[in-house]
Amino acid sequence: MRRKIDRRSLLSLLAGSIGGSALALAQERRGPTTPPRPLDAPIDVFVPMPPTAFKGDSKWHLVYELHITNLGRSAITLTRLEPLAGDRPLASYSGDDFARLVTRPGTQTKEPLQIDGGLRAVAFVWITADSADAVPASLDHRIALHIAEISDEFTVTCARIAVFNNPIAISSPLKGENWVAANGPGNASGHRRAMIPLAGSTHISQRFAIDWVQLRDDGGTFTGDRLDNKNYRAYGSDVLAVADATVATVKDGIPQNVPGLNSRAVPITLETIGGNHVILDLGTGHFAFYAHLQPGQIRIKPGDRVKRGQVLAALGNSGNSTEPHLHFHMANLNSPLASEGLPYALDFDFLGKASMLGKPPRAAAERRSGETPLQNS
Repeated sequence: MRRKIDRRSLLSLLAGSIGGSALALAQERRGPTTPPRPLDAPIDVFVPMPPTAFKGDSKWHLVYELHITNLGRSAITLTRLEPLAGDRPLASYSGDDFARLVTRPGTQTKEPLQIDGGLRAVAFVWITADSADAVPASLDHRIALHIAEISDEFTVTCARIAVFNNPIAISSPLKGENWVAANGPGNASGHRRAMIPLAGSTHISQRFAIDWVQLRDDGGTFTGDRLDNKNYRAYGSDVLAVADATVATVKDGIPQNVPGLNSRAVPITLETIGGNHVILDLGTGHFAFYAHLQPGQIRIKPGDRVKRGQVLAALGNSGNSTEPHLHFHMANLNSPLASEGLPYALDFDFLGKASMLGKPPRAAAERRSGETPLQNS
């Protein structure tokens, strides 16, 4: 008895019997299929640490990061980023200006704005306002992008965050003159982009960190034998408590390095990276971190109460350090690296910007109050 087979069943049998080659050939002749248009831009955007507005170089700054993950299968290309105060853009980034903000964790690419499916980009945002009145209470973010093989541009407004405006007031961790805020706050500073994964999450504890070095009158940091720590002007300087505080952490006993780019007295690990160091608990979720101190010269212990201006230790060259200097930053937890960096405000005499290649600035001192010293101040 013969069974009648309809056309659809016949095509199905043919596809199964010859490995689908007939259907594949038909599709090839029609050309590649266009991916269906998604309902919205296939991105997940979040800000791990909302900004605290702070003053630097007589202007106000908002500093934070946008993590942008492509949750789609097709590659996307970011085309524009606009942080918004209400409907008003505070800045607009596109092209090379946008690309300079972006890094790609775990990948090497010449196209930082192109994100393949399942990958992430991090945009390091730094917004500057002329006055405190221009700082909004919150921010939204308008992001435009293209999806591969789809001609339309997608625009999404997302990632609303609060803006805080109370940087903690501290005093200087050092005294004297011709101190330079090397690697200080700036959007291209190595500290600013030191995103470190620890305990299952990423942190930027050094977001506003400074490597304080002290210049001589000739513009150098040392005289004589550069391999002798004692020849550096900063070496042995008193390191001071920036506020009344409780001593949270003390690390001592790490030998000092011979000055040099690759000279380390001990292997660099999570235990040794800060060298001999102190962390002070200032309260209200603020911790002051002092690194690279001299061994055997720390004068306090955990649990001690200290007063603003009290001598804590002597500046040295231990841990991940190339020459005598003080690494200082403020963070939200009692940890050198597994914490988030916070801005701070202090008073100082500003002489200008140092090039680190010539004599220190000789301009008349300008008193700066309630500011964070920016890079190379």
